[in-house]
Amino acid sequence: MNKAELYDVIRKPVITEKATLASEQNAVVFEVAMAATKPQIREAIEGLFNVKVKAVNTTITKGKTKRFRGRPGRRKDTKKAYVTLEEGNTIDVTTGL
Repeated sequence: MNKAELYDVIRKPVITEKATLASEQNAVVFEVAMAATKPQIREAIEGLFNVKVKAVNTTITKGKTKRFRGRPGRRKDTKKAYVTLEEGNTIDVTTGL
């Protein structure tokens, strides 16, 4: 995969309280494309950040139905990847992609 395709798989890092707690167990959380598979996510992380990936776990969060200006609307579905890194490897997500 070339660099542009790697960035299509990995959308952005997720910086939340739960993601910060996961970083203590050497894991990093990213929002990824809905069609991305675990092998594609592994290849993208290893290619972009030059680290070794131990495991990839994914979760799909269904979008909520909310009201926008009095009319019902729907938030988009999102897919997150919890990427566990090998010992000695780190990714600093605060510097940006």
